[in-house]
Parts: sequence; C-alpha cells; structure tokens
Amino acid sequence: QVQLVESGGGQVQPGGSLRLSCAASGTIYNLYTMGWYRQAPGKQRELVAEILSGGSTTYAGSVKGRFTISREGIMKPVHLQMNNLKSEDTATYYCHAADLKTWLGDVENGVEYWGTGTLVAVSS
Repeated sequence: QVQLVESGGGQVQPGGSLRLSCAASGTIYNLYTMGWYRQAPGKQRELVAEILSGGSTTYAGSVKGRFTISREGIMKPVHLQMNNLKSEDTATYYCHAADLKTWLGDVENGVEYWGTGTLVAVSS
C-alpha cells in the first residue's frame, strides 16, 4: 500500500503563486508516475501535471508555462509550483501515483493511489 500526503493548498489572489507538495510512503518502489490532477465543481477530474520515474514531465495545455512539477529525487516528494494563478485554476488538487501497468492503460492489473485532495482557491 501507498499513502500520499498533500500539503500547500490555500487561497490566493489572481497572479499569485502557490506550491503544492506530495509525499509518498509505503511500498513506493514500483511507482512509475506521480503527479497532480484537479477537479473543479461540476467538472471532471483532469490531469494537471505528472513526472515519470525517469524525469519526463507532462502538463495540461492550460497550465504550461505557469506550473512546474519537480521531484527531489527517486521516491522523494513531488512538488507543483503554480505561478500566475488564474480564477480558472480554482479546484481541489489531488496527488496521484501509479505503476507502469496503470500508466500504460492496464488498470485491471496495475495499481494507482490518490491523495485526499487540497483546495486551491484563486479569487480577489
């Protein structure tokens, strides 16, 4: 089992910055991807950014150039630096981790984990 603990959410004005962190504990040696999803009220959960075990990163188009995902090292906490925040970034952000099978789409035989979520509210 893997536990994901998130921190860093809060309220910020448009144009401001926040940094989210996610620490994984437990059986984490087989994690292939870690990242962040978000879900706004009335909308589907969407990928924000992910970082693979080899260091490759992927971003949603809406956050490219504003958000940066990073990792301190293998099996270390993952951070999401969010700059120039906009009202449309308001959502609950969930840390996510999965093995290679899940990342490749074999969800029946793979494993994935979710954090409990942290709220990011962008308003003036």
